[in-house]
Amino acid sequence: MKEKSGLYIHVPFCKSKCVYCGFYSTVSQKDVDKYLSALEKEMALRKDEPAGKTFQTVYFGGGTPSLLQTSQLQQIIDNLRHHFFIEDNAEMTIEANPEQLTLDYCINLKQLGFNRISIGVQSFHDEILQFLGRKHTAKEALQAVENAHNVGFDNISIDLIYGVNERSNELWKNELETIFALPIRHFSAYALTVEENSLLYRRIQQHRDVEPDEDLASIQYTILSEMVSKSPFAQYEVSNFAMKGWESKHNSAYWDRTPYLGLGPAAHSFDGTHRSWNAPSLSAYFTQIAEQKPFYEQETLTDTDRYNEHLLLRLRTCAGIDLQEMTQLFGQERTDALLRYFETDVDTRYYELTTNHLHLTAEGLWFADGIAGDAFIDE
Repeated sequence: MKEKSGLYIHVPFCKSKCVYCGFYSTVSQKDVDKYLSALEKEMALRKDEPAGKTFQTVYFGGGTPSLLQTSQLQQIIDNLRHHFFIEDNAEMTIEANPEQLTLDYCINLKQLGFNRISIGVQSFHDEILQFLGRKHTAKEALQAVENAHNVGFDNISIDLIYGVNERSNELWKNELETIFALPIRHFSAYALTVEENSLLYRRIQQHRDVEPDEDLASIQYTILSEMVSKSPFAQYEVSNFAMKGWESKHNSAYWDRTPYLGLGPAAHSFDGTHRSWNAPSLSAYFTQIAEQKPFYEQETLTDTDRYNEHLLLRLRTCAGIDLQEMTQLFGQERTDALLRYFETDVDTRYYELTTNHLHLTAEGLWFADGIAGDAFIDE
């Protein structure tokens, strides 16, 4: 039996940059054909990297993968299946913007073999969408979900952003009531953050905008948790919510530290021992692939790195940390030290501890990164 792994393809093209986005993308689409060619060459160069593994998830992220024509997506999928082992029932996800999800395009995606679609909605209010730099309207967002549902997508996810200064708490409640009524099985909700290479960051530096209000984000996270607890959805990670059995297999694999291979500019990979990342530039990616030079940087994770990553990733999930597994991986001494840290330094409202398990409460998940960071160890 082959070991499981995930496959990620970064499609770096966008029509325009959203104010909050820190991911690598370009608004020029003149190099799409060149990208497709380089991507196929990268597959050929890396076909033996995940030796002995079969891919159980395939995820097209970006950028905006739905900017590609279906013939271009077909080309990528055909090449992936030529170079790699992909399970017949693999979870195949594509990120899409609402304005591209016409009925015909949704039909084509279904025929290509995609069985999960993640729609970048962000908000169902036009004023918020305008502030965020989105190109769709609230009406188009609702239509996109309906189109995907009508062509047979059972596994639909949408993204939302909260903590936007322009949105009141009442408006946020209204947004959540809207999504609970939609034919979706999963949603992600992210607090608006300021990434250093984003348009929002530059606007704030130029005094054309103000920092997102952290207190507002905290209040809206609390509203989110309370409303989800009374809905058909359940939280399973800080920013992710699903109906039972519809959790994202691809993202869950990241948090479980399952190996994954990332293809395309700026894509990251993890083989269990090393993390690597491709050049975050189309021009550099093209040059390195053409010259068959090392086209990614790589670091070997130390025991300390692995321990800290384990803490950070597991504490962000509602499942939390299996203490028996932690002892097997890192030894009893480190497990005992972690428990002492929680007992002495972490508010009891923020975590729950059983004989073999440690996890954060819904309230504690808001502070997950900080709680984990304070427990990190140095080399």
